[in-house]
Amino acid sequence: MYYLNVVVYMQLRNIIIGFVYRSFIKPVFFKLDPEDVHDQLIKVGQLLGKFSLTRSITNLLFSYSNPKLSQIILGIYFSNPVGLAAGFDKDAQLTQILPSVGFGFAEVGSITGESCDGNPKPRLWRLPNSKALVVYYGLKNKGCQILSAKLKNMRFKIPIGISVAKTNNKKTVSTKAGVKDYAKALSVFVNIGSYITVNISCPNVYGGEPFTDAKRLRLLLAELDKIKVNKPVFVKLSPDLAKKEIDELLKVVANHRVNGLVISNLTKVRNNPNIKDANIPDKGGMSGKVVKDLSDELIKYVYNKTKGKLVIIGCGGVFTAEDAYKKIKAGASLIQLITGMIYQGPQVISEINQGLVELLEKDGYDSISEAIGENSNYPEVST
Repeated sequence: MYYLNVVVYMQLRNIIIGFVYRSFIKPVFFKLDPEDVHDQLIKVGQLLGKFSLTRSITNLLFSYSNPKLSQIILGIYFSNPVGLAAGFDKDAQLTQILPSVGFGFAEVGSITGESCDGNPKPRLWRLPNSKALVVYYGLKNKGCQILSAKLKNMRFKIPIGISVAKTNNKKTVSTKAGVKDYAKALSVFVNIGSYITVNISCPNVYGGEPFTDAKRLRLLLAELDKIKVNKPVFVKLSPDLAKKEIDELLKVVANHRVNGLVISNLTKVRNNPNIKDANIPDKGGMSGKVVKDLSDELIKYVYNKTKGKLVIIGCGGVFTAEDAYKKIKAGASLIQLITGMIYQGPQVISEINQGLVELLEKDGYDSISEAIGENSNYPEVST
């Protein structure tokens, strides 16, 4: 009886918060510059995370837990599979409040070898009809030295992933300089966080995405292998690569210290049928519903191609429990989101986790791990 009352309370709480957000708060936010809104929300989240009282109130408003959602993956305990993707908390300012919002884990950054102001403004646009964002930040962050010093003595209640990338400037364009920059960023985080993500697929940087080329990726991973890292390492893939290119990257990954993949980053392709808005900016990568199908397809393909040997974090277009569940059944062990939270509201994390429990029970599963890859049969894996 107590459990039912708690479930009803959480469902009612989520309905009310979601209604208030979508009916009153979001319309105001969407009249303002999206980067200004993002910056102010970061400040609010940072403030809420400073005090136990505000963390407790936030927890009361947004948290949800169920043992069916917990997993131990690569030696890391995740209380639920829903995480915050890299790109939102660029300078790791929200690590203390994110557990209270209901996230099971979070990824900060991407963090680069040197500090970076990012690309010129404007660099963030909304596509409301497409339920998407166009992002052109260009890896804005304070750099690995400042951020590692900030994080090294902090304790985290949820697993925190560190996304590293090469600095967005002319100095890192050559392969040698790019590898050196990645190595610098990775080396200062060997004892910070629960896992590392090597972001090779940011679509908004000077010189493009050179390490999505198999030969260059081999050079990068060979250098990173020399750094002693006692934690899992992931590589973040682009959704825009052809299957042949993916196959070549998977061959490289198999021969280096890589435990998993984040699938996927933003898409740059403008002829996407899920784009419902006119006048799309010609620069930047797109998130949200625009990338959802690309991400789902790539998760399924990679899971089959690797026979489930690599842990997959599914990212792209997660707005509902059904969206998350589709990625999980395609082969993802964990899920990340940003855009879904912006469009649906912060209660969406709780909604997704509650919905996942209902979907698991409907399918007769006792835990989330039983559902991973159950719908992953892919007819074109032999290439």
